[in-house]
Amino acid sequence: MNPLVAPDAAVHRARTALSVNVNKVALLRNTRALGIPSVTDAATIALEAGAQGITVHPRPDERHIRTHDVIELAELMKSWPHAEYNIEGNPFHNLMDFVRRVRPHQCTFVPDSSEQATSDHGWNLPADLDRLRPLVAEARALGVRVSLFMDANADAMHHAADAGADRVELYTEPYAAAHGTPRQAMLVEQFARAARAALAAGLGVNAGHDLNRANLTDFLRGVPAVLEVSIGHALIADALELGLAETVRAYQRCIERAFLSPRTPAATASGGSPLADRVSTTARARRSSGPDQ
Repeated sequence: MNPLVAPDAAVHRARTALSVNVNKVALLRNTRALGIPSVTDAATIALEAGAQGITVHPRPDERHIRTHDVIELAELMKSWPHAEYNIEGNPFHNLMDFVRRVRPHQCTFVPDSSEQATSDHGWNLPADLDRLRPLVAEARALGVRVSLFMDANADAMHHAADAGADRVELYTEPYAAAHGTPRQAMLVEQFARAARAALAAGLGVNAGHDLNRANLTDFLRGVPAVLEVSIGHALIADALELGLAETVRAYQRCIERAFLSPRTPAATASGGSPLADRVSTTARARRSSGPDQ
């Protein structure tokens, strides 16, 4: 069962799924008026190579993903019923238009400004709570799972649940910057605490930003119950050297190594039970009664 599209309650110990962000393919295409490289062709190659999902982050200025890409990818994904389509963006900008039109499996609410080169922080909760609630409710009523882009702040996770979200996506750039330095262990534990808090609040856990072949395995060994990683920039850069299909397979091997190797203490609850198994019955019921697909 694909952990991207299955109900969260059924995937407590599922292997982390890989969603490939194809924004950078569109960025390269947009430098010329030739229509190449094709975003849909790239997505097809990624799916054929074993990716479990496709992610796009259309920005209002259409600097990379454009409206027609979102629509064309939605059509493509109909041929991949076991894969997930995830659309990211700011719900106070252009994201909700796409959610209403396309109804992807998941939308990820990201608090970026129009001027940002890339996402660089999560939602400020509880300050943003009242603004987010009605849009989360609208997306879920449309049958779309909602994930909130969040910093690794354990204290904020219950507020994400209060907003009505199904999942959080942990913003992993601070971990990536610390990887291979003396701060790595401290950052892994910070993310593990945030993941445990999310699980305790009944939320699923996604992760993304600056994850790559060098740091992905260590992250998944140390942080419990990550259902999905969304990777774009590093994966597309690697594809220039390895080819896209082989790159997807390489990232899947990184994920596989994390699940075949012993997990660190941060990824295990007291008594040795995987933390993902500790999601409460109430939390499971809350998620399974929602629009998770």
